Amino acid sequence: MRNLYMLRQRSTRLGGIALIAGMTLLATACANTTPGSTTADTSETPRASSKDSAEAHGRVAISYPGGISVLDSRTLEVVKKFDSEEFTRLNAAGDGRHVFVTTKAGFQLLDTVEPRLTDLRVDATAAGHVVRHAGNTVLFDDGTGTTTIVKTDELAKAEGALPTAQTYKAESAHHGVSIVLEDGKLLTTLGDKTSRNGAMALESHGDHWDKVAESKECPGIHGEGTAADEAVIFGCEDGALLYHHGKFEKFTAPDKYGRMGNAFVSETSPIVVGDYKTDPDAEGYLLNSVALIDTEKHTFNVVKLPETVQYTFRDVARGPGDLAYILSTDGSIHVLDPKDGKIVKEFPVIKAWEGPAEWQDAHPAIVVNGNNAYVTEPAANTVHSVDLTTGKVTASSKLDVVPNEIAITLGSH
Repeated sequence: MRNLYMLRQRSTRLGGIALIAGMTLLATACANTTPGSTTADTSETPRASSKDSAEAHGRVAISYPGGISVLDSRTLEVVKKFDSEEFTRLNAAGDGRHVFVTTKAGFQLLDTVEPRLTDLRVDATAAGHVVRHAGNTVLFDDGTGTTTIVKTDELAKAEGALPTAQTYKAESAHHGVSIVLEDGKLLTTLGDKTSRNGAMALESHGDHWDKVAESKECPGIHGEGTAADEAVIFGCEDGALLYHHGKFEKFTAPDKYGRMGNAFVSETSPIVVGDYKTDPDAEGYLLNSVALIDTEKHTFNVVKLPETVQYTFRDVARGPGDLAYILSTDGSIHVLDPKDGKIVKEFPVIKAWEGPAEWQDAHPAIVVNGNNAYVTEPAANTVHSVDLTTGKVTASSKLDVVPNEIAITLGSH
């Protein structure tokens, strides 16, 4: 007999072509004449060479109050600007071309190659996490608890309509996250509007999903990351939750309150780097420790960083050598070896900065693609490109807006 979690599965043609209510999607010219920048190409059909470069090298998307800018990933010159909402989040779609823009109406698709802010949208009442893994791009609607699963390679070819998607709806809406594994199993969080306490693994059987594993040992579950050998980690308020080889395993933090909310991973390393907080009442969002979870050795360790190294959830990324790159308030990228938690290098990049009053407030962020890191410096209205193998800043672009969220057109997920 089907249990309570055997919920109906449905396939649907997503969203179609929908304009976001109340938004004016007008392409505007970039009049930035700062040295090192050029006026953006605002023609409806970009030059072929520009499109070829975008497909080969990717592009960078930057959100700012009321809009989004698409930048060339090598020169950081503004290619095009679009009107949007006051605050939008940006997530790479994983197809090497698109970025999902989270708006009040849902997940809107930004084509960075054309470039254009398309009318294609996955409707959501509270658009949340976007996860890329094993050829799937998975979207979570916090307002309904609905998981939407799209084949990433089909998303790359989306033009007049979004590809057919598979969906799953949780028993209760909550701030959650889902991921689809290589064998097709769906991992998704458990919770409701007042609390979250774990995750479960589901297996698809045509018109329904069967629960195959579950754990309710992860209070405040948040975020996910996939390490080597497809070991999936979720953050908890008292440690972390691992799903590996069909089973859940709880890692307990050394502190009574030891919250990990974000997992920074490399799919070629068994070690997960997590942000780590010990005081639930602490003011501000700056952190000074990291959690190191070895999914092979089944260990959970906390490393206190040097006093000069403080960061937020936007300031950690994995990069060359499976190392962790932490953009600190002292303005430098500190390179951490996850194997022992030691800082092995330091690259000065931007001026010193202070932590945000609210997490949505513009503050420096780092994203990585290959050997290149892209760093925002809101106080200077600037974006930088850094070669992580040498520590050298390879390009900088001063914008006429304050950069907030940043995403790159990551592919091959």
